[in-house]
Formats: sequence, C-alpha cells, structure tokens
Amino acid sequence: MSRDERYDTGEPYVVIEERRGTGAAPFLLGLAIGAGLALLYAPRSGAETRTELKRRAGHAKRLAREAAEDLSDSVADRYEQAKRTVEDRIDSARRTLDMRKRQATEAIRAGREAAQQARQDLEARIAETKASYRGGEGTRAARRTTATAGDDVQDAADRELPEE
Repeated sequence: MSRDERYDTGEPYVVIEERRGTGAAPFLLGLAIGAGLALLYAPRSGAETRTELKRRAGHAKRLAREAAEDLSDSVADRYEQAKRTVEDRIDSARRTLDMRKRQATEAIRAGREAAQQARQDLEARIAETKASYRGGEGTRAARRTTATAGDDVQDAADRELPEE
C-alpha cells in the first residue's frame, strides 16, 4: 500500500510543501530592480529630485511643528479649563460649607435661647405654684372652717323644721 492510498478518503485535502533557502536575497534583488526602474523613469534629474525632497521635508517639518504647537495649546487650554472647573467647585463647596456652618451656629444659638426661655418660664411657674401653695394654706383652713360651719347651720335648720 502506498502512502497516497492510505490517506485517500475521497475528500479533498491540502498539501503543504516547505521550501528551504528563501530569505533576504530575493527581497534585496527586488529592491535593487525597483530602485533601478525608479531612476530610469524619474521625470527629474538627481539634483532636482533632491531639491524637491528637501522642500517637501521642510514642509512636513513645518506641519509637524504646527500640529505639535496646536496639540500643546489644546492640552494647555484643557488643563486651564479643568483647573478653573476644580477651583469653581472648591469655591462653591467652601461657600456651601460656610453657609451650613452659619446655619448650624444660628440653630445652636436659637436652641440655647429657647432652652433658657423655657427654663425661666418653668422657674416662674414653680415660684408661682410655691407662692400660691404657701399663701393658700391659710385660705384653705378658713374655707374648711366655713364649710364645716355651713354644714352645722344646715343641720340646725333641718332640726328646727317640723316634719310633715
């Protein structure tokens, strides 16, 4: 059985062949041929071509310099804009913090005043209650005496009335 018969399944297959010895030589040969053809078909002389290449290189250099300056300006502008934005936000946060601090200080002051006023009101009520309690002891005794005397008068009146 041959090698080809073992693998013959009726299906298509790909055969890969390896060639040795290819490398830089064919590339260099193509490069030399291309350079020779370019020199043969060049519309200008060598001096004219070099002058044109220098001119184009100078133009490309100017364009690159301008693009770099534009990029530098753009980066600087964005940096300044970001810096201003951050500074504005910091200032806004400081103003908000100062306002909240003033509000808290005012609320604490108002709370202290309210507590002081409530304490004074409570102390005044306590003093009034104590005064009325002390002043009312004699009045209460008199009321009790009058009430008891009134009951006695009523009892006497009930006794004097004939029953019907």
